[in-house]
Amino acid sequence: MKKVSIRVTGLVQGVGFRYSTKLAADQIGVYGIVRNESDGSVYIEANGDEEKIDKFTEKIRNSPTPSGQVDSINVEELSSLPVRDKFIISN
Repeated sequence: MKKVSIRVTGLVQGVGFRYSTKLAADQIGVYGIVRNESDGSVYIEANGDEEKIDKFTEKIRNSPTPSGQVDSINVEELSSLPVRDKFIISN
C-alpha cells in the first residue's frame, strides 16, 4: 500500500478539477480526498497499490480535466496518512 500527498498548482480551481480527480480515482481504484486550498492550489491524499497510485499521479500531472492546466505537482509519500476506503471531494 502506497500513501501520497499531492499538491497541484496552476489553473486547477473553478474548472472541474476536483470532480475529474474523483472520477479518475474511482476509475483507477485509489482512495483518498481532494480539496481546494485558499492559495489557489488543490490538495490530494491518495492510497492504494503502488501501480495504481503511479497511474493516478500521472493522470493528475496531465490534468484530469481538459479545462485545467497543471503548472506544478509535488508528490510526497507519507506513511503517516490515514488509509481511506473511498475517494471524497472535500470543501
